[in-house]
Amino acid sequence: MTRPAQASDTTETVWHTLTKEDAARRLGVTPADGLSADEAAGRLSRHGPNALPEGRARSAIRMLLDQFADFMILVLIAAAIVSGIVGEPADTLAIVVIVLLNASIGFAQEWRAQRAMAALRKMAAHSARVRRGGAVAALPADRLVPGDIVLLEAGNVIPADLRLIEAARLKAAEAALTGESQPVDKTIAELADAALPLGDRRNMAYKGTLVTYGRGAGVVVATGLATELGRIARLLSDEEEVKTPLQKRLAAFGMRLAWAILAICAVVFVAGLLRGEPPVLMFLTAVSLAVAAIPEALPAVVTISLAMGAARMVGQNALIRRLPAVETLGSITFICSDKTGTLTQNRMRAEAFWVDGEDARVEPWPSLLRALALVNDAAPAADGTITGDPTEVALLEAAMARGVDRAALESQSPRHGEFPFDSERMRMATVHRLAQDTCRSGLARDEDAESRASPLQQGFLVCVKGAPEAVLERCAWRLTADGRAPFDAAQALAQAERMAAHGLRVLAFAERRLDALPADIAEAESGLTFLGLVGLMDPPRDEAARAVDECQAAGIVPVMITGDHPATARAIAERLGILDQGGRVVSGVELAALSDADFAAQVRDIRVYARVDPEQKIRIVKALQAAGEFAAMTGDGVNDAPALKRADIGVAMGKGGTDVAREAAHMVLLDDNFASIVHAVREGRRIFDNIRKFIKYVMTGNSGEIWTIFLAPFLGLPIPLLPIHILWINLVTDGLPGLALAAEPAGQDIMRRPPRKPSENIFAHGMWQHIVWVGLTMGAVCLLTQAWAIRSGAHWQTMVFTVLCLSQLGVALAVRSEQESTFSLGFWSNPMLMATVVFTLGLQLATIYLPALNPVFRTEPLDWDELAICLAASSVVFFAMEIEKWLVRRGLIYTTKP
Repeated sequence: MTRPAQASDTTETVWHTLTKEDAARRLGVTPADGLSADEAAGRLSRHGPNALPEGRARSAIRMLLDQFADFMILVLIAAAIVSGIVGEPADTLAIVVIVLLNASIGFAQEWRAQRAMAALRKMAAHSARVRRGGAVAALPADRLVPGDIVLLEAGNVIPADLRLIEAARLKAAEAALTGESQPVDKTIAELADAALPLGDRRNMAYKGTLVTYGRGAGVVVATGLATELGRIARLLSDEEEVKTPLQKRLAAFGMRLAWAILAICAVVFVAGLLRGEPPVLMFLTAVSLAVAAIPEALPAVVTISLAMGAARMVGQNALIRRLPAVETLGSITFICSDKTGTLTQNRMRAEAFWVDGEDARVEPWPSLLRALALVNDAAPAADGTITGDPTEVALLEAAMARGVDRAALESQSPRHGEFPFDSERMRMATVHRLAQDTCRSGLARDEDAESRASPLQQGFLVCVKGAPEAVLERCAWRLTADGRAPFDAAQALAQAERMAAHGLRVLAFAERRLDALPADIAEAESGLTFLGLVGLMDPPRDEAARAVDECQAAGIVPVMITGDHPATARAIAERLGILDQGGRVVSGVELAALSDADFAAQVRDIRVYARVDPEQKIRIVKALQAAGEFAAMTGDGVNDAPALKRADIGVAMGKGGTDVAREAAHMVLLDDNFASIVHAVREGRRIFDNIRKFIKYVMTGNSGEIWTIFLAPFLGLPIPLLPIHILWINLVTDGLPGLALAAEPAGQDIMRRPPRKPSENIFAHGMWQHIVWVGLTMGAVCLLTQAWAIRSGAHWQTMVFTVLCLSQLGVALAVRSEQESTFSLGFWSNPMLMATVVFTLGLQLATIYLPALNPVFRTEPLDWDELAICLAASSVVFFAMEIEKWLVRRGLIYTTKP
């Protein structure tokens, strides 16, 4: 029978604080019967289907057109048009290819990004067993409505948010939603605290999580976007990706460069006219200079650098989903890492044992080890692995690692019955038959004197495990080396609390010997003999501590953000070196109580967050970004996806992660290893260094060209270069040598320096000074060569053309390091660069000495002495840069280190 639902908005009800009867009453349903068909149909029309909406996706055409909206791309398109006007179709074609390549890559990245919502929708259950009109039926999950009674069993994906009304040993895996590393024991009792985090709401079951054990039933309290999974879907669709540091820097660089080039070209054009040069020649010269000054190879170099870096990173177990993420890693100042499966092994392990008032970490007593193996449903598989509940697997592994033969033990002490674990008793008991030889020969050194004095002929052994507060209250004795002794529950409970404070999940073990089978559970679980305490933990990865140290040495702050308990988070963080002893751990409840202003003042100093929800993860990332930091977010669960998308770089786990997290992330760790992030950071820094070297190289060359043409009229010299010379130098020196710089190896100090400041200008650390003075030096050498050649009657224009081209090749060799000498690096340490320099030199000589090319490039063959002068003059710039690096090494110039 269905009662009319109350008019109150179910989305505002704090369901876990209500009794199951109140929840059913609030939803207008009788649990024994469920909703009627008519009432369910009415609610479906009001609440809509229990599905995550598709949302309004951008069309493929729109995504493609948006790739051409970048300012630098617009400048390149303008350059292509101008190149076509001045009769340089090769330049036009090259620029068009570069623009289309970048647009294709950007389009592919956005197309993949839209698949995140599709992956989220796949998590939802497709069908559900529902009690309606007094009968149980299987319905499509999208037909569920608030008030439906859903039946659950192991293996079910929970189809909606439920307030549980039945729970028989029910457990649910909620790691993907809450970050809780182990399946959660469910209960039906109401919970008093309205502010409990999701992971502590034990009487609730959430859409998209998985029932791993037991059975139960629940009343639907939320469907579709009103569910916790739906809330994450809204966050995921609302969050926009932020631009990468490189995109921001290049956009600012491109805009400033375009205006500067237009101004310089206007001055050159006017200066030439004032000197009496033909207007057509000056127009073509100014336009050619504009085309040459725009580094059209920059997008190609950036794309190829990122692609090469991405290929290298696959070999280091990092898969790049969005190319700019490669460089972004080099700018990261904070890494916000999920705990479970990222910093830890995602498998429980017995870490501590306490028996008879002492720490028995190395050799627990055999009676305790026997109990670990007997009161345990985990089972060894044929391949040597152990399957079952993660906690029971860890307990059995601990026993077997210390010499317990599970098969022999079960044959000597076969299980005769059991009292399963339930959320009310918080303990589990098994009953085993003991044969006479087992009672005598099976006793170890710690078996009590009472057993030796009166051996059982045919007895039974009851083994009990559970939460300390639930087991200790049933104990009357404790096992000591000298036999049984009276038990002090307060001492054991205090020890359990101390172990829990160190982040351990603590279980108590006890036993009782009986002559006959216990009549009931009360007899089996009374008068117990306390055996000991076992503390379990999902331990840190072996390599995680080293990775944390490397991050800190590189000036990167690691931060743990987890849905787990604060004590567990503290223990792991302290062991890894993320948190100092006694450092502050901020819980989700504390974070919610902080105002935005207070949180902004503290966010840089907080290292560990525990029991946080998805919206709080986004709040943390946004607060760091607002504070001027670049934040990476690692994670594997559905709850991580919105923050992964919002972060400057989202890093998902490839092995244990969800499809939703991987689709939302920029990078996927194939081995789920936090240490792989360190390799990725190194690669990101190397790539940005090489991109910066290219910009420094190409802008220095362009500066030399501009100074040469700009200053010549003021010195009474004719325009040194023709448009064809400018475009040729631009083609051969910007292209191949610039691309070869992308293969430059990492510097020795790359992980011993702090990250680049997010607000740092791309021309920082003396770069703009270098571009100006080296460009001036190059221009001075060219103009001196021109003046000498005119005075001597030599082939002055060809000599200026050659000196300018070869000087830029010298810059390519010297620009490889800001401090280390090229002679120390070795000319062949980057064989690709050396090969391109030799090849470009050959091309330049071909324009001089091949008769077929002389009329094309307006060149004349140089005499050997003229060529020697060109080679000597062009080497001036190379040695000047080596002197600059010598001054940098001694701290005399550019003293602010990157």
